[in-house]
Amino acid sequence: EVYLVESGGGSVQAGGSLRLSCSVSGYIAPWKCMGWFRQTPGKEREGVAFINTKGPYTYYPDVVKDRFTISTDNAQNTLYLQMNSLKPEDTSTYYCAVRLCSPDYRPAFMDGDEYNYWGQGTQVTVSS
Repeated sequence: EVYLVESGGGSVQAGGSLRLSCSVSGYIAPWKCMGWFRQTPGKEREGVAFINTKGPYTYYPDVVKDRFTISTDNAQNTLYLQMNSLKPEDTSTYYCAVRLCSPDYRPAFMDGDEYNYWGQGTQVTVSS
């Protein structure tokens, strides 16, 4: 069975940094496509970072580009999201997720419905 467990959330002032971690177990694949999403009550789920470990290839929407960085450890069992220059609008619950993908898959947009496994989420609160 596949388990994803996020950690590292918390409260920070605007301009600060946080690093989220996601432990991935039970998912065996020669490469992995993984992403970070966030969702705030009353808003749609939003993909904020993607990695295909085959390339590796990464994708970020404009709203977080140059501020967020996605990475994995060498074993590809831990997914990270380094978040810098945080803004109050980054306040949300952050989720890691894994999807099946081809080795050359690069998304133009992150659709959460295409992801197969999800973590339980970790809260990030950015105060002004």
